[in-house]
Amino acid sequence: MANAMKPGARRLKWCLDQRVKDRANSESPLAAPPAYSTSLSTGHTEITKNSDTSHLIMKKSWDLALGPLKQVPMNLFIMYMAGNSISIFPIMMVGMLIVRPLKLLFATQSTFKMVEGSSAAGQKLVYFLGNLVNVVLALYKCHSMGLLPTHSSDWLAFVEPQTRIEYSGGGLSLA
Repeated sequence: MANAMKPGARRLKWCLDQRVKDRANSESPLAAPPAYSTSLSTGHTEITKNSDTSHLIMKKSWDLALGPLKQVPMNLFIMYMAGNSISIFPIMMVGMLIVRPLKLLFATQSTFKMVEGSSAAGQKLVYFLGNLVNVVLALYKCHSMGLLPTHSSDWLAFVEPQTRIEYSGGGLSLA
């Protein structure tokens, strides 16, 4: 430490002299850091600030539009974990799978009231299709659980119910 303070001490290439009191009046100012350019004016920053804001608004509006499509893998996992049995938990899961996208479909205009520009119609279409995919997934789950009336015997009393040709349980086929 004492050697570093001596005026005749050997100075390393990477050391900076911190003893300079006024850098404006010193003979050798510090070099600019790499990739720093003093030629850029402050006028450019105002233009980039406006374009950054519009780019950020566009990015956030596309994130909002793609939100329902990003929920599809999660909904598929929930459908798998709920199972096909008729009990309270799978029924509640299917109910939420149907109700959430339908509520979002009816609130599309209020969701996109802040979005404007040339891509607003495309974003609304993607948002609508994403919610429609989630509704179709919920209806498929209802069908696989046997909750949808898909046979004529489901709504007509005089038609015989469909007979099962084969029953499976525990990985064994019982004919």
